[in-house]
Amino acid sequence: MSASVVPACELCAGDGGEVLWQHPAFRVVLVDEADYPGFCRVICHAHVKEMTDLAPAQRTLLANAVWAVEAAQREVMQPEKVNLATLGNMTPHVHWHVIPRFTDDRHFPSPVWAEPRRAADEASLAARRALLPQLREAVRRHLDAAGLAA
Repeated sequence: MSASVVPACELCAGDGGEVLWQHPAFRVVLVDEADYPGFCRVICHAHVKEMTDLAPAQRTLLANAVWAVEAAQREVMQPEKVNLATLGNMTPHVHWHVIPRFTDDRHFPSPVWAEPRRAADEASLAARRALLPQLREAVRRHLDAAGLAA
């Protein structure tokens, strides 16, 4: 957590998911999102609103963490696409969403926040959930290989 905790900010007050990787500048969490197993967030510890509030070296560090998480998701989950987003409209604290997408997910090809196009395929979701132990390990391995050790 950041030394400058902002109590009204859910990303300052809590982890934001299951912590997979802790670095002095950021953490990577696995989000408990039933329709999107493997959904991760890369969360900046500093309570800043925009990427440009960070020094260039901090932006690069955070971006490299995002790319490492994406690589881990692609390796283990083999999604059709990976969505990256830094919306922060509801939580103005820099964090990246890294979301593996599949042609049979509820929203594909629309964004995950759009109206669903179909019912969830429980067999596909169960198969993806079964990959989460491998994903946890792959995220750690890719972050370490990227030189992002604490």
